[in-house]
Amino acid sequence: MTEPLLVDRTEAVVTLTLNRPTAMNALDVALKEALRDTLAEVEADRSCRAVVLAGAGGSFCAGQDLREHVSTLESSAGKPLDTVRAHYNPIAARLASLPKPVVAAVRGMAAGAGASLAFLADIRLGGPSTSFLMAFAKVGLAADTGASWTLPRLVGHAKAVELLMLAEPVRADEASRLGLLTRMVDDDETVLPAAQELAARLAAGPTVAYGAIKRQLSVADAGTLADALAAEAQAQAICGKTADHRAATLSFVNKQKPVFEGR
Repeated sequence: MTEPLLVDRTEAVVTLTLNRPTAMNALDVALKEALRDTLAEVEADRSCRAVVLAGAGGSFCAGQDLREHVSTLESSAGKPLDTVRAHYNPIAARLASLPKPVVAAVRGMAAGAGASLAFLADIRLGGPSTSFLMAFAKVGLAADTGASWTLPRLVGHAKAVELLMLAEPVRADEASRLGLLTRMVDDDETVLPAAQELAARLAAGPTVAYGAIKRQLSVADAGTLADALAAEAQAQAICGKTADHRAATLSFVNKQKPVFEGR
């Protein structure tokens, strides 16, 4: 049986590949459970210092597997959207709070929950064929997998309303202009290698500080200046005690290149 999620470890970088290419990596229960559980393992793995999220084949992720969902709708047992609480919410919460950098290699289409997954990454790389589609309204649904939180932060409230309600595709150049993509490469074939190269660069950096940066930005996004200042003080108290900070400061004084160990 083909594994729904491929896990590749190259030194300190873990690449998680959604592996249902014949279905555009649509999210069925097996894939959602594998992603949810593997993210928990990755968070606890101290040897992992950066994560790449990718899709097999020519697409990133088409979102919810609607063929499977039809069966759920037709079944008299359970609630059809229980998957939001059981799968999508835990995945979104884990990705957003993961204390290490997450890079999304967005090749081809990212639709619905697939787009939402990409938006939860810290950095998103795309190529000429990359496109996003907030497809929820096309099937009579509102946003999920954190899109109502991430999308306004990326493009602003008014644009988020437009993307969610009109559900029109956003091609690569426009996605880059809007901030849905962080970086673009010229060739679709190089999207994943470029994402892995960037993740390796981040993995070699001060990953404790990266985790603290993610936490303090999350607080500042929704809080007051006082909240942000408190989060900054807490972050610096944590980072200031790390071996990375001490070694990097000494390296700077001695005009040497620092070596970070993530501790």
